[in-house]
Amino acid sequence: MNYTLNQLQIFLKVVETESVTKAAEELHLTQPAVSIQLRNFQDQFEIPLTEVVGRKIYITDFGREIAEAAEHIINQVQAINYKTMAFKGQLTGRLKLSVVSTGKYVMPYFLADFINMNPGVELLMDVTNKNKVVESLENNEVDFALVSILPATLNVEKLDLLQNKLYLVGRAVENFKKGIKTKEIFRDLPLIFREKGSGTRQTMESFFDRNKIPVLKKMELTSNEAVKQALLAGLGYSIMPLIGIKNELHNNELQIIPTKGLPIKTTWSLIWLKGKKHSPVSLSLLNYLKTKKTQIVQEKFSWYEQY
Repeated sequence: MNYTLNQLQIFLKVVETESVTKAAEELHLTQPAVSIQLRNFQDQFEIPLTEVVGRKIYITDFGREIAEAAEHIINQVQAINYKTMAFKGQLTGRLKLSVVSTGKYVMPYFLADFINMNPGVELLMDVTNKNKVVESLENNEVDFALVSILPATLNVEKLDLLQNKLYLVGRAVENFKKGIKTKEIFRDLPLIFREKGSGTRQTMESFFDRNKIPVLKKMELTSNEAVKQALLAGLGYSIMPLIGIKNELHNNELQIIPTKGLPIKTTWSLIWLKGKKHSPVSLSLLNYLKTKKTQIVQEKFSWYEQY
């Protein structure tokens, strides 16, 4: 047999996603490239690893056993790499984070220099909605989570990184009368919500409940980017985190609609389970952020502080 590490990694991703298309997306490869490597890997076995029924790919029992062995091989290779770097005095290991979807505009800036200074650190960052972030933290599957609303059901410690501001946002071409009352604005606007489980949605609903504002027209979308594109297309309005609309404000494509009671302010916090025993990598990141977070905010988010 003459399989490569690349083929093992591709096969593992296909097993994980049960889709060649999704595997290609997550590996940042083309679908034909994944299909070719999957076929070349299969050719080295007389027993099928996968089977296609209709348009769906299924992993055979034999395929799952090979995937388990492949995962063990890749882990051993990574261990060799880590030991080599550690022998040379470099910080090594995996850093696992779970980040709420709008946090993707925040967390990379707090990680970039740390990762560049420590090439032996492997970053695994899952971007998803608040419910799944809290679940992964509760199951101790990650070192840290980034949230803008602290989970009420978990005993956590935190490091505050940046203020989160949410404004009512719409297309820049729309005109709004000065002095218009909040309830009058929301009476006529078609409002776009994030999906249930989203921290942004939770914040929006709390705002409406607190101010006793009825919402007559409503639309639901499952990502911050989808909401933003809907606003640009003129489908409605939404209460959105300022952090995700920098370019659209700068290009005069979207506008902040002055509204009493807004912005809503929360805090982007890095959280971890109370009493967690940090790995050398996660402890190093924590110490780095405690020292550098103010400088990072000043250098990377100066535009944000103006609002």
